[in-house]
Amino acid sequence: MPLGSSCIEEMSHVSVCVMGLGTVGLPAATYLQRAGCDVIGYDISSKAVENAQRYIEATSKIKSIPSDTDVFVVCVTTGLLTGEKPDLSSVYDVCREAASFAPRLVSIESTIPVGTCRDVHETVLNGRINLAHFPHRYWPEDSERHGVSQLRVLGAVDNNSMIEARKFYGKVNIPWYAVDSIEIAEMTKVVENAYRYVQIAFAEELRMICIRNNLNFNALRNSANTKWNVDIPEAREGIGGTCLPKDIRYLIDTARNGAHEPDLLLAALQADENYRKQLAEAFVYA
Repeated sequence: MPLGSSCIEEMSHVSVCVMGLGTVGLPAATYLQRAGCDVIGYDISSKAVENAQRYIEATSKIKSIPSDTDVFVVCVTTGLLTGEKPDLSSVYDVCREAASFAPRLVSIESTIPVGTCRDVHETVLNGRINLAHFPHRYWPEDSERHGVSQLRVLGAVDNNSMIEARKFYGKVNIPWYAVDSIEIAEMTKVVENAYRYVQIAFAEELRMICIRNNLNFNALRNSANTKWNVDIPEAREGIGGTCLPKDIRYLIDTARNGAHEPDLLLAALQADENYRKQLAEAFVYA
């Protein structure tokens, strides 16, 4: 499918509710407001709402969301349950609330495993509301180059949903790369972060090899990275943050749903665990 950034047809003034006002949701809400939308933010956290009210209208009460809201943008946090299965309760909860407004479009920008959108569409939206998936690529450490408005993958459950999503994101000037299957859009975001995790885990393993062989890891990394198709990342203090450790487990869960044991991904998790242990031991015995 082609790249795009303009409307299929002119879309009139749009009212938007951004659900989830954290690291991704608040920048999305402020961007959409600057793009000319009437925006209200929603979050169950009073602290998040209080912070958001410095920039946009925000609430923790569903009843305060205008009844004629056109688009709901879902940016809630997803996580892991005990046993490392995906915890998608926040996505289902806010989509259920959004359904009561009968909007023109619900767009999930949160990171979710394959199959989530179709299940939400069928079980929560009753197949009656347009649903798209437009996973974020927002990076707070460089929001100028990697902010809300950057090329992103767009998928939808059906043709009408894709048309509405293109109208909306075209109106607010966010470029897209449309894919035929919404499952590909779901998988793309998870793969992006799992790929990065494996890259860093390789760097950690390499650093441990260097330590055991009395070699300078940084010198080796700089040397190897002079080749045009090599880009070994830094090995720091273990793979942290909320996204990479979660999303590689989403991919592992997807693999296991297909009765496949993803040896490489599991080895990356083990490499990071071993690396952390070695760092801790070096600190204790230094």
